[in-house]
Amino acid sequence: MSHEALLFLSTAVAIGGIVVAITWLKLPPVLALLFGTLFLGLTTSVGAKGTPDAVADGFADVMGEIGILVSLGVMLGALLTAADTMQRLVETTLKAFGRRSIPYVFAATLSSLFTAIYSDVLLVLSAPLARRLAPKLGERGRALMGGALTAGIEVGLVFVAPGVAAVAIAGILDVPLGQMFLLGLVVALPTALLTVLVFSVALRWMTWDPATDEIADGEMVDAGDEPDAPASVPAARAADPAPPVTPTPAGQAAVGTVTDAPAEPSQPPTPERHPLPLALAVSPVLLVLALIAGGALADGLSLDAAPVGFLTDPVVALLLGTTVAYVLARRVRSREEIGDVIGKSLAQCGSILVLSGISGSLGAIIERSGMGRTLGDLFSSGVLPPLLLVWIMAAVLHIALGSISVAGITAAGILAPIAGHLDTPLVLVALAAGSGALFVPHVSSNFFWMFQSLLGFSTRGTIKTHTVPMTLASLISLPIILTVAVFV
Repeated sequence: MSHEALLFLSTAVAIGGIVVAITWLKLPPVLALLFGTLFLGLTTSVGAKGTPDAVADGFADVMGEIGILVSLGVMLGALLTAADTMQRLVETTLKAFGRRSIPYVFAATLSSLFTAIYSDVLLVLSAPLARRLAPKLGERGRALMGGALTAGIEVGLVFVAPGVAAVAIAGILDVPLGQMFLLGLVVALPTALLTVLVFSVALRWMTWDPATDEIADGEMVDAGDEPDAPASVPAARAADPAPPVTPTPAGQAAVGTVTDAPAEPSQPPTPERHPLPLALAVSPVLLVLALIAGGALADGLSLDAAPVGFLTDPVVALLLGTTVAYVLARRVRSREEIGDVIGKSLAQCGSILVLSGISGSLGAIIERSGMGRTLGDLFSSGVLPPLLLVWIMAAVLHIALGSISVAGITAAGILAPIAGHLDTPLVLVALAAGSGALFVPHVSSNFFWMFQSLLGFSTRGTIKTHTVPMTLASLISLPIILTVAVFV
């Protein structure tokens, strides 16, 4: 057997083993990826001596790129959550545009302005608002709002920085974050809006039966209402800025209901907190986006002034935005509440950081084994356009692994050693990986079950309102990316 054939076999066994370990053996993705990476190193020319160094170097390279960015982005999202910015902006926008625009406003807002908020937390925050607005849209209103919500959240997650998956994929492929933000926004907004449009048309032809596709309101798991919510829901609710003010059911003490507990006059009453003006509340995220976009424009115009480069650096931009968000959040939340929100949010993104680092390790092994050159020859063979091959790789990984973030990050790790040899801008490779990672989400995803519980759908209804819109978003975004490629 030739050397190239052995490389292909080892790589196929490693990636197949990762899939089997996650889906069948139920190993955590971090362990499965690490075992697969070690196997590939030991069965190729990297060998036992070079594998540990390659794993460490690849992990360090990626973490150096994205570690601070992801952490600051998650902190910014937590602080926006603490100030109730997302709910207030969506409600204000809906009042301005009217009832018929509700799903489109929802999808556009979630996919562009609130990507810094961790996707599970964003789902918990937006689901009650989606349910409250659904009756305004008729019998299929809840289904339509579910499709708009999932399209907005997941499209923003993979395309628009500082979305966690977008930042991770960009870091692994060494894509400037300004480019990822600008072109990601060019892809994300039309993808989200067209997905809602196509889904609303498809919904008319679907057999939608509220009796079997929806769960009655009295039986639904609502964020903040049900004490016996699934284990996955409290984890995402950790960043909810409005924890119950009392352990009594339904907050009885908060509304003055007499309870058996003795009064404690020595404790001063909690001071009333007034919400921030909306323009002020959204200013941190607008500041970050403006600085990141400004950096991309400065690069395009070849402006190399040191102050401009410093202020528009993604780390500095996110740090400034996070600092402003902290100062504003302190006007409406206590220091203890904010510390708790930030701590829990950082804990939630820890697995993404580790997965990204190990994907970098996998990429380093692929590069040092010589597989990078072999894959580069395959991608440049002209059989299929490179971006389509990238999309297919990410789509297959997502179907197998069940996680959008894991699929996109793993695909980026595999592609990193060959990305520079493709006759395609790296930012488009990153976007194609994100597009493929949206394809056919299903029951192996934690987001699938959270979505079902919080929106009140049966499993059949969740497939119609989550799996179908996400598959549409994946298929819609691919031609948009191919069109963008013509002009970039």
